[in-house]
Amino acid sequence: MQISTVQLSKVKETSKLFRFDAEYFQPKYLETEVLIQKHNYSELRELISVLTDYHANGSYEILRGNVELKTEHDFAHMIRTVDIERDDFENDIINISEHAYNFLTKTKVYGGEIIINKIGNAGRVYLIPPVSRPTSLGMNQFMIRANEHINNYFLYCYLSGKYGQNQLSQRITGAVPLSIDKESTRSVFVPLFSKQFQELIAKAVNTHFRLSGTSKNLFKESQGLLLSELDLTNWQPKHQLTFIKNYSDTQQAGRIDAEYYQPKYEEIENAIKNYKGGYSTIGNEFDQNKSTFDVDDLKVYQYVEIGSVNVTNGEIIPNEVLGEDLPANAKRKLNKGDVIVSKVRTYRGAITIVEEDNYVGSGAFTILTENGQINKETLLAFLHSKPLLAWSLKPNTGTSYPVIVDDDILNLPIPLIPTDIQKSIQQKVTESFHLRKQSKHLLESAKKAVEMAIEQDEETAINWLKSEMENVGVTDANGL
Repeated sequence: MQISTVQLSKVKETSKLFRFDAEYFQPKYLETEVLIQKHNYSELRELISVLTDYHANGSYEILRGNVELKTEHDFAHMIRTVDIERDDFENDIINISEHAYNFLTKTKVYGGEIIINKIGNAGRVYLIPPVSRPTSLGMNQFMIRANEHINNYFLYCYLSGKYGQNQLSQRITGAVPLSIDKESTRSVFVPLFSKQFQELIAKAVNTHFRLSGTSKNLFKESQGLLLSELDLTNWQPKHQLTFIKNYSDTQQAGRIDAEYYQPKYEEIENAIKNYKGGYSTIGNEFDQNKSTFDVDDLKVYQYVEIGSVNVTNGEIIPNEVLGEDLPANAKRKLNKGDVIVSKVRTYRGAITIVEEDNYVGSGAFTILTENGQINKETLLAFLHSKPLLAWSLKPNTGTSYPVIVDDDILNLPIPLIPTDIQKSIQQKVTESFHLRKQSKHLLESAKKAVEMAIEQDEETAINWLKSEMENVGVTDANGL
């Protein structure tokens, strides 16, 4: 049991937030306030020029008449939390017209803005990366721009870190759904540090964005090399409402659903089977990892489920699970270098190369080990390319939980790409993964440096962050 002893005067201080519940006065929240107040600090309201959201332009009825959300390409992108979490602003996104974009004047974003979830994962903080096209804020999010008193990137690192999250979590209200309002957000305490420290944090975050962008470009280039070989560079899916198939085709496949016979899937398969270098199958070129393990109920496992894989960049964020709590589907021992392929439609982009040993994986993956003429990086670029992600919808079975099976993947034809092109793909994928790691490390280091300045002192945080930045090749950090 946790107990906080709070003076009545302290409770009265929160009267503008109308809070006197025990949740608001949890010890970790009170300890955070005391720690922040040891420094020079301000309330967030004094440090921002903008705090707005989707509904800033009027009622829902007015919005509904002026804003149509579209899945097809249009003038502007309406950014959602899921887009930021996937770090994907190109695929499966929502678009709006130029009229809607201009109507939502207060929710335009240009890159660098701080986003805070209002409901659901209330209080969770994101940072908009540099954007290349007109972009507007989605629903259920606050947008913050800092004023001249604080650096926006520093403010993001604070709000998304331990102490900023404690402040925001303290102000969350409700039950279903949890929510946080504007006034509560404005009341968050923010420590103020020197301009030098804030600029160093901004340097780290900007470098994070640069490395992340280069990483994504390299991965796209690896796919481009492969698709160019197959003459599928400009391939676009075309869903045909009518086409003709022989009854014998349905007997051979054991399928009568129209989706299975869409001509777009034949286009992809024919491009592979007609490849000038020949083709094989994934099952012939890769071994399937079916290894199992004995569960130790008292051991903590790094468990990889399909939701642990970022469908855009392939990053794996495993869950720490005690053996006795592992789900029944935790079936496989993953090895460094394995390629894992999601068999579940909603996570069809969850395909990546395992970069660490000692992971255990879900049975929802087909797990492949390099053992033939094709390297694992080429397989990854192949399976993660736009045509092959589209093809993965063909063999789906089921309605509420569509899946494919191991044999669908193992029997898939794969082109025998020349060794020199495979080597180029391998280099690009390897460098892409390396830069992705460096990018993430820099961002996490920037957040940790802010926490270090709060817990210890600014000079210690500056020296530590400079060292971390130099370790990833940022050579001019000492110039700040």
